[in-house]
Amino acid sequence: MDDMITIRIPKELKEELEQISISIHRPLSDLVRESLRKYVAVQKFRQVREMTVPYAEKQGIYTDDDILGSEK
Repeated sequence: MDDMITIRIPKELKEELEQISISIHRPLSDLVRESLRKYVAVQKFRQVREMTVPYAEKQGIYTDDDILGSEK
C-alpha cells in the first residue's frame, strides 16, 4: 500500500497544478508524484556526478566534448 503525506503549497501553485491537470486530463496526484520522481532522479544524478567529477578531472575530463569528441 502506498504511503500518504500532507504538504502545504501556495494557493497559486495549487491553482496552476489544477489547471494543468484539467488540460492534460490527468489527476493532480499523478502530476505531483511524477514531479517528485523527477526531482528525486535529478538529485540522485547530481550526487553521483559530484562523487565522480574529481576522478574525471584527474583524467583530464572536464566537459562532454572531452568524452565524446567530435561524435556529438
